Amino acid sequence: MLKPPGKMNKQKKQKIKWSKLYTFSCFNPRTIDNDAPNKELIGQPGFSRVVFCNQPQLHKIKPHKYPNNYVSTTKYNFLTFLPRALFEQFRRVANLYFLLAAALSVASLAPFSPASLIAPLVFVVGISMLKEAMEDWSRFLQDLNVNSRKVKVHSGNGFFVEKTWKELSVGDIVKVGKNEYFPSDLLLLASSYQDGVCYVETMNLDGETNLKFKRSLEVTLSLDDDMEFVNFQATIRCEDPNPNLYSFVGNLEFDNGTYPLSPTQILLRDSKLRNTEYILGAVIFSGPDAKAVRNSTRSPSKRSRIERRLDYVIYVLFFLLVMMSLVTAIGSALVLKSEEVKWWYLRLQEDVDSSFNPSNPAISFILQFVRALILYGYLIPISLYVSIEVVKVLQAMLINKDQKMYDESTGKAVEARTSNLSEELGRVEMILSDKTGTLTCNQMEFRKCSIEGISYGGEINEVDLAASRRMNIDVERYRFSLDGSDSTGRSLQMFEFSPADIDAKKAVLRCDHAIENSDIGNQKISVSGKESLPKGFNFRDDRLMNKMWIYRSNVYDMIMFFRVMALCHTGIPVEDGNSNTLKYEAESPEEVAFLIAAQEFGFKFCQRTQSVMVLEELDPSSGVEVKREYKLLNLLEFNSSRKRMSVIVSNEDGEIFLFCKGADNVIFDRLADHGRIYQQATMTHLSNYAEDGLRTMLFAYKKIEVSEYETWNTLFTKAKTTVGTEREEQLENASEVIEKDLFLLGAVAVEDKLQTGVPDCIDKLAQAGLKIWLLTGDKRETAVNIGFACSLLRHDMKQFHLILSKEAESIFQLKVMEEDILSQIRNSYQEIIEGNSKDTPSALIVDGKAIEIALGSEISNQFLQLAVICDSVICCRVSPKQKALITRLVKEYTGKTTLAIGDGANDVGMIQEADIGVGISGMEGMQAVMASDFSLPQFCFLERLLIVHGHWCYKRISKMILYFVYKNVAFGFTLFYNEVCSKFSGNDLYDDWYMVLFNVLLTSLPVISLGVLEQDVSADVCLQFPALYQQGQRNICFSWKRIIGWIVNGILSSLAIFTVTMYMLSPAAFRENGSVADITHIGTIMYTCVIWTVNCQIALIIMHFTWISHVLIWGSILCWYIFLVLYGALPPEYSQGGFHILIKAIGTAPIYWILTLLVVVISLLPYFMHSIIQGSFYPMDDQVIQEIKYSRNDRTDKPMWLREQQNSKKRTQIGFSSRVDAKIHHLKEQLSRKKKSVYRFVTNSPVYQSAGNSPVIK
Repeated sequence: MLKPPGKMNKQKKQKIKWSKLYTFSCFNPRTIDNDAPNKELIGQPGFSRVVFCNQPQLHKIKPHKYPNNYVSTTKYNFLTFLPRALFEQFRRVANLYFLLAAALSVASLAPFSPASLIAPLVFVVGISMLKEAMEDWSRFLQDLNVNSRKVKVHSGNGFFVEKTWKELSVGDIVKVGKNEYFPSDLLLLASSYQDGVCYVETMNLDGETNLKFKRSLEVTLSLDDDMEFVNFQATIRCEDPNPNLYSFVGNLEFDNGTYPLSPTQILLRDSKLRNTEYILGAVIFSGPDAKAVRNSTRSPSKRSRIERRLDYVIYVLFFLLVMMSLVTAIGSALVLKSEEVKWWYLRLQEDVDSSFNPSNPAISFILQFVRALILYGYLIPISLYVSIEVVKVLQAMLINKDQKMYDESTGKAVEARTSNLSEELGRVEMILSDKTGTLTCNQMEFRKCSIEGISYGGEINEVDLAASRRMNIDVERYRFSLDGSDSTGRSLQMFEFSPADIDAKKAVLRCDHAIENSDIGNQKISVSGKESLPKGFNFRDDRLMNKMWIYRSNVYDMIMFFRVMALCHTGIPVEDGNSNTLKYEAESPEEVAFLIAAQEFGFKFCQRTQSVMVLEELDPSSGVEVKREYKLLNLLEFNSSRKRMSVIVSNEDGEIFLFCKGADNVIFDRLADHGRIYQQATMTHLSNYAEDGLRTMLFAYKKIEVSEYETWNTLFTKAKTTVGTEREEQLENASEVIEKDLFLLGAVAVEDKLQTGVPDCIDKLAQAGLKIWLLTGDKRETAVNIGFACSLLRHDMKQFHLILSKEAESIFQLKVMEEDILSQIRNSYQEIIEGNSKDTPSALIVDGKAIEIALGSEISNQFLQLAVICDSVICCRVSPKQKALITRLVKEYTGKTTLAIGDGANDVGMIQEADIGVGISGMEGMQAVMASDFSLPQFCFLERLLIVHGHWCYKRISKMILYFVYKNVAFGFTLFYNEVCSKFSGNDLYDDWYMVLFNVLLTSLPVISLGVLEQDVSADVCLQFPALYQQGQRNICFSWKRIIGWIVNGILSSLAIFTVTMYMLSPAAFRENGSVADITHIGTIMYTCVIWTVNCQIALIIMHFTWISHVLIWGSILCWYIFLVLYGALPPEYSQGGFHILIKAIGTAPIYWILTLLVVVISLLPYFMHSIIQGSFYPMDDQVIQEIKYSRNDRTDKPMWLREQQNSKKRTQIGFSSRVDAKIHHLKEQLSRKKKSVYRFVTNSPVYQSAGNSPVIK
């Protein structure tokens, strides 16, 4: 759609010049000294890219031809699909073998027709390739959705038209609107603000929720209107495409001048424009050259561990096949050398078959060996792979249809994007998780505050409540009493005394009534809690809400506290048309939460100009809101080194105040002696808030005399105008001068809101035996807070912080930094190993710089050795590449199945590197989802995906493969026994069509029902008994012991089938007329016994019968008889020996039916006896639970069910349950000490001693 040029399309400019609010050099034009390296690097290798702005046609021809903006995450394209897909299929050993067998079948050596071998191979490979094509087509459609997004592009003469992302070219001028993603890497030319600034959310790239400040060069500020681009031309010379997100080197040549560029002017693909109406930019890197795309990797081809072990199972079966073929070839050669070849009725001398040539036994040996390889080929299950593919697709469909993994708030459900890894979900031992958008909701909530040393917003958390329920005590009262912060000593009523202490108890209880009365009217938390609260404000306390704070004792300090909250920020108010309240936009979500809270407390920040901030304050004397203006004199912004922010304002009376907020250690160091009145109580509250996983910040202020301010402002102005590298140091020194002698007002606590169910999910996963690592781009303090919030950390945990020391960092030598990190690793490892108690939990918190040193050098093994033995690991400030590297090293070092979960483009590498990649289909793009194997609407659904579906799929696939091996061994060995009995004659025991139908029809459908519908226990039981998941981690169901056991079971069954059949049919007449059974009759009867045996065997395996299972099992047996009838009805030239074989031959013989029943019973007897012995003396967890469940003991004997449920939980050091256990242990210890203290106090008191000597009491 064309946008007409002219004044009417010119966007209205924002009045505030944001750059003037900031005083530090990171937001100002770079100096010449700092930009000198740009000129030296441009044109050198790695810095040769040339971009012609507004001239995209020049980039469609060489030498400056660059790729377009199309991005693909698919594994195949139309040219590579056939060769790559065929390679994937014939990587499987069984398929490779059958390809060889099919090639040999065209020769005369094959005992079967070529069609009977070629058709199954084509069917199996074709089905698998079709599944791969369908899954890759789904990825293509999602790529198409991203590549088809619209963006406005300059088409010439000041016109901007909408184009799709994939149509963009290097050099295009694009216009991106508010809350839109950048389609490629752009050079910021201008924005809706007059001084060319904009705010960018890079959560998709680095996981950080804080908005990033970007600013264009001053020389391009005039390009703020569409018509300005009519004649605009410029050249960018910069670095070549690379994955580094945090650096950029380049120059802009414009208007006969050269201007250095920095990362401040670069807008990266997949980041989002926020708090800015629009920006105008030039495309520098497009499509595969974009930095975000460079950080991703191609979709890898993943195979589950069960499938990889299946290859070795095929090797074992192939070894058996070779040994049987050797025995057959050797036996045939020995027969040819014996006197038996001279028997006249064999006519071997007249036979021209070279496989039985007595005159040349060596050639006959080789030919018989090849013939036997093809004959016994049914020992290797060709249909196993295609059956697994079908089962996995159906399993994925069932996972997708699980209504309990549907998120109603977003309308999204779980999606299995690949079906290859469903059973791998049941073997996960390590989870590597992103934080922002994965565990958290990307929003902050104001939860608690401490003002004048009094905490507001509730004192107890979820852990306290759970502990109180289990201990049946009032934890809130108890904690206050132990802390000594509650003067009433209300916890005395909780103590339990032994009978020997009854007198002391009576003495203590005399004061109870007075104590209880002191509680009246001291209600803290609103009991209703039903009032509607604005988003970002989750605070309930009747002492502050509804203007009740004006009745507190020291109102002045409260007013100053709320003024700090309402004035010390960089936010701007936004009108909300639906209500009288205001919405706010700011750099960080914490500031938004503070502004919303201030508004709720009666301090509404309602207007901002360049130098004035306007509040609507609640006047405590009159109880009405009064509008007051504050002149903004200076703003000292927050950064990672300062860890604080200050504003200097003057009120309407001319008084000057400095309002400061920041980290506790920074603010405490800057307090005046008279400003520490509330310090001790505030520190206690900070500790409680941190234990609850809340982010904390202190508020302080000071009043500045006019003369003091003028002197300081002169110093500060001089520092601002300094040009050179010392500018930042002078600014910091000037700030230190004024930010001291502060008065502490209190603290605030905000919650980086977790997604629904995250703590419970982590708790359940920990009980199931999974270790969880947190990998985030956020700073260390934020990551630690989230660690507490989601119970990855506990208050009693020993925390080891791996941080590069300032000394090593200042030297900036790799060897020194490696030695520093290695020393910390060794000390931490030694402390854990030599700890006093092995039950003491430990956590490792690693900073980004430290992890870069640890992973990029020879000390990576020592680092991983330390990390693996810790109960919890949190890696902070990690880049997307580092996330992928950590995932790969953990996977390789531990050898355990790893699962990576994230929601942004910065998690793509990690997701693709892990054994299983899970993407959160949240609100931050679809990059993670498109690269994932499974997508979830929320993190909490991971619990059901792994513990329920993972457990089921693992056991289903394991049982399915073992059963496949069993039935093919049982079937194949009957052919071998027949060869031995027939002197290795090579005669076919079964008809060709029998051989084809065995794996294709008569035994394939029941095994599919086993693989799709089997459940050892129900979903609810899986969640109640998380230890069941450990069966997959220990690989109990697909161990070599199980595999060999099922092979032996198959051999025993085949031996019983063959010997009993031959024994009963050989010596006697087959029918009433005295006719004996020929090879066709014996083969058909034996085949019937095989069909019955293997189908009855699967009936014994299945634990969860459905009507589908019954139909498929007994229907397969019925199909065999239907086939015999139909096959026998064909003319003899087609049915050959099978003509009317059931109706007129074996079906009329009673021995046929008796023999079938007898053979089935004898064949299944070994398995039946093994099951009884194993279940009686060595039961597995699921068998015990099944016995309790099906005997109804879970209802009649509830304590036994709960006891087994408790025993099933793996003892863990992380998770909500572990925090509750630790809390209870802590409370019991303190309770015991308190009881002893009270008892000593009472028994030693004169009143008690005098009472004890009283004759009345005696």
